[in-house]
Amino acid sequence: MSIEVKISNKPVSYKSAMRILDERVNDLKLKKGNELLWILEHPTTYTAGIRANKKEIIDKKIKIIETNRGGKITLHNPGQKIVYFALDLNKRKKDIRRLIEIIEKSIIEFLKVYQIKGKRDNKNIGIWVNNRKIAAIGIRISKWVAYHGCSININNNLSEYLKILPCGLSNEQVTSILDEKKIKITNINENLKKIFLKNIKNV
Repeated sequence: MSIEVKISNKPVSYKSAMRILDERVNDLKLKKGNELLWILEHPTTYTAGIRANKKEIIDKKIKIIETNRGGKITLHNPGQKIVYFALDLNKRKKDIRRLIEIIEKSIIEFLKVYQIKGKRDNKNIGIWVNNRKIAAIGIRISKWVAYHGCSININNNLSEYLKILPCGLSNEQVTSILDEKKIKITNINENLKKIFLKNIKNV
């Protein structure tokens, strides 16, 4: 199966990204075009998944964009990498749990490149480092086309999480690669592309 890889070096607005992602999902439903792996960043944006609760909004002045992905309220901002995908599970294993495990595995392998040990949590989806969340996962399945993806905190401004309870958590439970390791973080897009492409083959 052919997967198109897009890497956006400039921030892409959330709504623009969703339009592009939705178009690709619709094409896959019509058996047109290639699957997609897209690595990008968003400007500061707060989004609410289908399990969001208004009680998780601390600063009532912020604008929340509602989305059809799984999960609760979260933050996207510069310095956080987003990995979106559109995968046709009709041509793969129709195993949603397996898909999530592959995403988790990919994030853990990516963090290992920067000497960070990430781990799963059986009760809370995402990847954790020392009991703090470093990556969030939110997916949606429509006619067995899987889309949305994950976000990984690289060197973003974590103080912007103070305006919400991210994924229902307290703000102290969020971290980033830079917070964990005071190192120069290089080759991010290349490492994400290599690791995710390798593992997606097993979805």
